[in-house]
Amino acid sequence: MSVLEVTNLTFSFGNKIILEDANFVMQKGEHIGLVGMNGEGKSTFIKLITHQISPDEGKIVWAKNLTTGYLDQYLTLTKGKTIKEVLQEAFNDMFLKEERMYKLYEEIANLDEDGQNKVLEEIGEIQSELEQSDFYNLDNKIADVAYGLGLKEVGLDKDVSMLSGGQRSKVLLTKLLLQQPTILILDEPTNFLDENQVNWLKEYLINYPNAFILVSHDRAFLNDVINVVYHIEDAILTRYTGNLDKFDEMYEIKKMHQNQAYQKQQKEIEKLETFIAKNKARVATTNLAKSRQRILDKMEIIDKAKEFVKPTFIFKKGGSSGKFVLSCENLIIGYTEPLSKPLTFNIERGKKVLIKGVNGIGKTTLLKTLLGIIPCISGKSEIDYNINYAYFEQELEFDYITAIDYVWKYYPELTNKEVRGLLAGVGINKDKAESLMPVLSGGEKARIRLQVLGNRETNTLILDEPTNHLDVLAKEALKEALLDYKGTVVLVCHEKEFYDGLVDEIIDLEQFSTKII
Repeated sequence: MSVLEVTNLTFSFGNKIILEDANFVMQKGEHIGLVGMNGEGKSTFIKLITHQISPDEGKIVWAKNLTTGYLDQYLTLTKGKTIKEVLQEAFNDMFLKEERMYKLYEEIANLDEDGQNKVLEEIGEIQSELEQSDFYNLDNKIADVAYGLGLKEVGLDKDVSMLSGGQRSKVLLTKLLLQQPTILILDEPTNFLDENQVNWLKEYLINYPNAFILVSHDRAFLNDVINVVYHIEDAILTRYTGNLDKFDEMYEIKKMHQNQAYQKQQKEIEKLETFIAKNKARVATTNLAKSRQRILDKMEIIDKAKEFVKPTFIFKKGGSSGKFVLSCENLIIGYTEPLSKPLTFNIERGKKVLIKGVNGIGKTTLLKTLLGIIPCISGKSEIDYNINYAYFEQELEFDYITAIDYVWKYYPELTNKEVRGLLAGVGINKDKAESLMPVLSGGEKARIRLQVLGNRETNTLILDEPTNHLDVLAKEALKEALLDYKGTVVLVCHEKEFYDGLVDEIIDLEQFSTKII
């Protein structure tokens, strides 16, 4: 039984065709991974099926009597509500039924026997629905999912207006999972989760009884939870049965066959063109030449399989800092309340250091405290007077300017050609370069930001979750560039595959946390 059918879907943005005659079918209970390189249209497809934008052509048909849950990072959370109150909203329909049941109890005394029997029957039906839905165990259900995604450490009584962007995303994800919709739509749900929380979500999705569509650049996570792949490339949407490993295998076979067909056709074209060139001017053979030309004109040209070019990141090294780039002594970080026990350490010049710990423990807070962006609770921190650093923030909002203007904002002295060259180096073509920053994909924005940081001379890089949104090739290129960089690197990253073999030292904040881990 299909729960979603997409037929002949076409969508363009400017002069670029994002999807062309795309077909998509989701069967009940399927766990679908939507894959493709940065900027190929994954998030656009999600926006189309959730009716945030309209297609140029085609149909999107949802089955009747189903519920859909979409992880929308931009939903507004009402100020004054606690995390627990927001999570309880996942069960609003049950609370309404309970309210209806209590109202019926109040009315029953004023009814005759027939009326009372009807009301008692309705009360019984409501009671049965609430019990089957495990309504009287809601607090435990909320606590289980909140604990799995790290919200109990934040505090379920905390006002949602006081949350960071990552914590806010976790609240929205937790609420969505508690609703258990017929179709779950998740776009990069692991970006704000640490390793333990990713593992919890992985087990949850493996056992999820309903259907879901998942976009994620975490390959290991995606591979473990899906059983169907839809791949977007060059505006074409293709279905594959199996997990990501199976897709990789089938995709390589498909590319091999396509390249074989391409080579065979190119030989045939060369043969035809040679015959035409030799015979079109001779009266005796001109008709044969015209016949070959008609064959050539009608031929459907096979393209060579697309090969994606790995972006090139270069972080320019300039100047030298003192021996200790960042230092702290008895440093306690936090905002209104301490997030850590006293911290004392030095980050030495030229070292590549990972700051590690579960989500919400204070990794970003530590970075901002060390850099003097926010004050500490107590203790002291020092930043070397010769430091020349670039800071990649995890959360950043963008003005409505083009990618070209974004680069020019930092490097106004560059020519148009030089700016476009910088963008082209990380895979941002002419159309993307002239697009507004907020409409680019997360991966495209991250590549541009990293390129901007790398273009000026520094001796220290401070990178807070730089791999969020990056595809496989971009992650490989970033790791290679950081290995080549001769300065100091301070990295916050939850992807072990990325930081393994890159960092020299690890600062584990869990050893200094005031929270119970």
